[in-house]
Amino acid sequence: MALHNTAIRYGAVTKFFHWFIALLVITLIALGLYASDLPFETQAELGAKAWYFSLHKTLGVTVFLAALARISWALFQSRPGLLNADHRWESWLAETTHWVLYGSLVIVPLAGWIAHAAASGFAPIWWPFSQGLPFIPKSTTVEHVFATLHEIAGKVLIGAVILHFLGAMKHHLIDRDATLQRMLPGTPALGSLPVQHHSAAPALTATAAWAATIAVGLALGLTDANADRSNTSAISSVPLESVVSEWQVQDGTIVLRVTPFGSPVEGSFANWTSSISFDESVETGKAGEVQTTVSIPSLALGSVTSQALGADFFNVTTFPTATFTADIMVGADGYTAQGKLTVKDLTMPVVLPFTLLLQKDTAQMHGTLTLDRRDFGVGETVTDAGTLAFEVQLDIKLTATRDPD
Repeated sequence: MALHNTAIRYGAVTKFFHWFIALLVITLIALGLYASDLPFETQAELGAKAWYFSLHKTLGVTVFLAALARISWALFQSRPGLLNADHRWESWLAETTHWVLYGSLVIVPLAGWIAHAAASGFAPIWWPFSQGLPFIPKSTTVEHVFATLHEIAGKVLIGAVILHFLGAMKHHLIDRDATLQRMLPGTPALGSLPVQHHSAAPALTATAAWAATIAVGLALGLTDANADRSNTSAISSVPLESVVSEWQVQDGTIVLRVTPFGSPVEGSFANWTSSISFDESVETGKAGEVQTTVSIPSLALGSVTSQALGADFFNVTTFPTATFTADIMVGADGYTAQGKLTVKDLTMPVVLPFTLLLQKDTAQMHGTLTLDRRDFGVGETVTDAGTLAFEVQLDIKLTATRDPD
């Protein structure tokens, strides 16, 4: 069997790409539908769902790379003529379906890959490269938009696969020609080809169909992202009580880092207050006090935000705030905040080392703290560190000012 195509036959390389990608696509459709319906209430269920989604994503990237190779190969090959070219509408439909399939093999996996790169914390891709993509930010909006496009484009792919299959069956069972046979191993006997009618109409039709699909997918995804952002804003906008403080926080961040399934996820709390007293003239011992209250519903943690706020984790319905009360201590090694952290209904002693830059009545603080989520009953049902690491890192930065006397 020749490797290259001829005017009437497909070569071995084209046949390999066809059946390899077909097998992957059918497997991916089944995996995607199956994984989407899996429950994730328990640790075992969550682990299984993540595993199947990881397999789905990994094979999806494989399809994308194989499709690029297939298209690159096709650019330098002659295209065998249609055996039913004398049936104009059938040949138009067949070629349009082929163009739609070519587009879907790029658009569907690429949209899913972009959604994965923009998301955080669930079902990593097993290929040995970064989970991110160049120029793709970690963004729930980007994730929603491209996840929706992936879903809608996937339905177009399923429709094109069904049409392609039905067309092959018609050729084989009704027309009884060699259309299907010449994509199988071997060299079936072929008569003379009918006159071919080359036209740009199928490619233009497929392009228009994909333009409409992409536009609808992006619009629906953006609507979904805006609705999700509105719901999150409504929850996180619950105000905390104002505080009286010697040092007034001007700006700052409380960043939370967790590691589900071995992939670090970073988020932050948008709503928190701190009451700070501090005497910079103290050279050793207690130099002040700090009391910080954090609105837990204001947490944004990428694609796992809703899960993090749920009953098995922070349980914000019952425990909407966390508090940290500590003495600011000065020692030989620098500054520490020594006190107690309360999350949910559990209180643990905590020592937070931090650096402090003082410029007259302006102070810039930066501290990092590693906690064990189990100490605070967060994710009690997830006992496997591989599913969700026990260590949680907090990174705190703030700038505070004091009114001069």
